[in-house]
Amino acid sequence: MNIIKPRTLSGFMELLPGKQIQFERMAEILRTTYASYGFAPLDTPIIEDAQILLAKGGGETEKQIYRFTKGDSDLALRFDLTVPLAKYVALHCNELAFPFRRFQISKVYRGERAQRGRFREFYQADIDIIGDGKLDILNEAEIPAIIYKVFKGFGLERFQIRVNNRKVLNGFYAMLELSDKSGEIMRTVDKLDKIGADKVKAILMGEECGLTETQADEILKFIAITGSNAEVIAALEGYAGRNEMFDLGLSELKAVTANLAAFGVPEANFAVDLTIARGLDYYTGTVYETTLLDHPEIGSVCSGGRYDNLAGYYIEKQLPGVGISIGLTRLFYVLDEQGLLNPALPSAPADALVLPMTAEPGAAIALAEQLRSSGLRVQLYGEQKKFKQKMAYANKLGVPFAVLLGEDEIAEGMCSVKNMVSGEQVKLTAADAAAHIKAALSEKDLPIILEK
Repeated sequence: MNIIKPRTLSGFMELLPGKQIQFERMAEILRTTYASYGFAPLDTPIIEDAQILLAKGGGETEKQIYRFTKGDSDLALRFDLTVPLAKYVALHCNELAFPFRRFQISKVYRGERAQRGRFREFYQADIDIIGDGKLDILNEAEIPAIIYKVFKGFGLERFQIRVNNRKVLNGFYAMLELSDKSGEIMRTVDKLDKIGADKVKAILMGEECGLTETQADEILKFIAITGSNAEVIAALEGYAGRNEMFDLGLSELKAVTANLAAFGVPEANFAVDLTIARGLDYYTGTVYETTLLDHPEIGSVCSGGRYDNLAGYYIEKQLPGVGISIGLTRLFYVLDEQGLLNPALPSAPADALVLPMTAEPGAAIALAEQLRSSGLRVQLYGEQKKFKQKMAYANKLGVPFAVLLGEDEIAEGMCSVKNMVSGEQVKLTAADAAAHIKAALSEKDLPIILEK
């Protein structure tokens, strides 16, 4: 038989157990935080009817979608979680309570060129709020306030949620009589951080957009407005009164910034940024991007916004929504690559490894069950190996404690608890052993990410 060389496809990530445990810890913080704001968990099929997914992708999405046929069915892998959500809400709208709040942490697929930190299969962690006919502007401030809590939960301090409004941009382009080109202009401007102002200007004046140099300069001048949130808002007031859509967008932007402050988000962690547009066509109002201030090279680690018309492709009922997404796989990868994952973060699959030192395993099984009932994660080692091999396994697994149970311990009603880091070993009853191990574990107090 020919041996097939094992390999992982380019653009797909597999983690060793220790890293996977750290990844799951990040996901658990997301689940806990999202749930604390009243969001319900949801999952949707990985495979959908291609017509459903292609209804409203726009831009590069259609080129990146994984599409295939099975019999007479035209199928595709989901490229994000928002479009399947729109289908789900349209399908179940009579059974759901509105506003409908859901979170989802699931894999998505995009057939783009694989690069460092860019994947073809990756987890997204989304929250969305869907309204029935209307959705109050308060929701557009609550979404980034939740993201603030998530990143604080990761142990981060120096991050910034950048906020803009597509109505402000569309209204501004209408003032320049460029409404028919606004979508392409916004997708181009959205690349500003990656390619710089000169290249953005060149694209704006190229065949795709066809702007004059005066128009391109006016756009670059507008998006270059910076300062404190109050200063940016004041500068935008200078454009007010010339376009109704612009004025509406400015009003929404002011409400979002005011409510973000009310939610307790410091201004150091959010800023009005007129360069933010988001590439997907379905955003219609507030848009967000989040960056790590000390690592701008990573780019946006969390983005989203308001969409009013997404579900219109599946139902006549108006179902506006607002949501935000964290590219969890990419975020984990770049944090690991940058050395920002806390090296002290426990990565073992168990808090304690029970090592039977006798041929009869009954007492060890009972001990393991008692330790588990106290809330500890406990693995029972059942292999008939020498003591040195058992300890080598404990070391390789990285468990913080080994619990040894030999004839002497059984006779005394005790067990030997060995701290695998310090080497300290003590004899305790099962109940005291559980308390000792739990007191020593400080996993929940450790931040996932160390800022440098």
